[in-house]
Amino acid sequence: MDLNDLQQQRAEKLARLRSAGIEGYPARTQRTHTIKAVLADFDGMMERGERVIVVGRVVGARRIMGKLAFAHIEDEHGRIQLWLSRADLGDEWFDRFANDIDTFDIVESHGTLRRTKSGEASVFVDGMALLSKAINPPPDKWHGLTDTEARLRERYLDMIVNHDVRENFRTRAKVVNIMRQVLDTHDYLEVETPVLQPIYGGASARPFTTYHNQLHQNLYLRIAVELYLKRMIVGGFERVYEISKVFRNEGVDRTHNPEFTMMECYQAYGDYRTMMALVEQICRETAVRLTGSTVVEFQGQQIDFGPAWQQVSIPGAILERTGIDILQYKTQPELLREIRARKLPVESKPSWAKQVDELFSEIIQPTLIQPTFIVNHPVELSPLAKRHADNPAITERFEAIVAGMEIGNGYSELNDPFDQEQRFLQQLKTQAEGDDEAHQLDEDYINALMYGMPPTGGLGMGVDRMAMIYANQSTIRDVVVFPHLRPRDS
Repeated sequence: MDLNDLQQQRAEKLARLRSAGIEGYPARTQRTHTIKAVLADFDGMMERGERVIVVGRVVGARRIMGKLAFAHIEDEHGRIQLWLSRADLGDEWFDRFANDIDTFDIVESHGTLRRTKSGEASVFVDGMALLSKAINPPPDKWHGLTDTEARLRERYLDMIVNHDVRENFRTRAKVVNIMRQVLDTHDYLEVETPVLQPIYGGASARPFTTYHNQLHQNLYLRIAVELYLKRMIVGGFERVYEISKVFRNEGVDRTHNPEFTMMECYQAYGDYRTMMALVEQICRETAVRLTGSTVVEFQGQQIDFGPAWQQVSIPGAILERTGIDILQYKTQPELLREIRARKLPVESKPSWAKQVDELFSEIIQPTLIQPTFIVNHPVELSPLAKRHADNPAITERFEAIVAGMEIGNGYSELNDPFDQEQRFLQQLKTQAEGDDEAHQLDEDYINALMYGMPPTGGLGMGVDRMAMIYANQSTIRDVVVFPHLRPRDS
């Protein structure tokens, strides 16, 4: 491999160590304590004279002061100072540390515990081993990598030098764990459904396509798990959920990544109100368990998950804010003409339903900061949702909005196979008119419905956007460990 000057210098140090019989990448360590465990009972262990073996990455500058040397090491949960004395460590390893150990190397240190004159907790080292020689040096400002492109492309380096990044991913893991605990408490069964699907469905999106060589079959990475989970409801399970990766061939922006994590759950004999209550409980319990309060700070806003969520009607909110009655302008050209007449910053979309969605998303949704349920979606916007019992032109559906972002979507599931077939056929017409995100016709799913699916409530929640809120991060890339990026040369 081609090495620059700094990498070459480190490689030469590795060669010197190996020539002296010191392996640069041994297979195991003798660690007895994490740094966190040492710091938790430092004074007690020091008084008892306990010996420890700690491991960690060398961080910051090493200080060589005659016959003494000092450095700090970090493991996942803590940082501690190493105090090295030539007299106790011995000439060989003292010189090795001074000349051949670098910042970012991972070392094993043996010794007892002492405090410096300033009171800093330290390991007084009398034995040492190298666990991993770092050939790449830290960035110029090792304590704070700030270039966004570099941070995302070398996330491993980002996690080394920016501790808050690691905390984001711990928060994300806690969000998933709490969500799972709430569902398990409600007797939902966690299941797994196919990632490769012969017919994609369950959402309006373009899929990623792949090919099965032996079966000579086009397959799609799932865009949702909905239709398979509802097949399980048909099969007799009453409460099921899946926390899954889904894939949508779409743009990348502050809240979108081509692969992301969804939680979808379905409850037989429930409806959209059942799922709204579940959303409130998941969000409230997540806030309380993470912060001790129902209030979460997000980008300077105080989001309160304590009160009952407000409800906003799509037709009513659009009419109030823009003066456009979407139920009066029932074709895309008519609706777009009204949008243009009012000089609203809304893009043209290929269908009436998509145009309504774009109008609401651009004009109304960003203003909804506190937890809100959007309701009264027109049927054309919701091909898998049951018609509203009081108004067949709208559906029993909601979208959960927090801080202007959609974090969830749910409805009373359509279980009439004849109505479902007509909705699918209408989607095919929409696709023929240019909507490449329209639903496909899934005949097997219709066949499943013909065996009878009970009244069912369904819910999908975006795990990444939930993590954004609870970790107080403004972009999805900061809560996805390895987000998708453009090629370097573009």
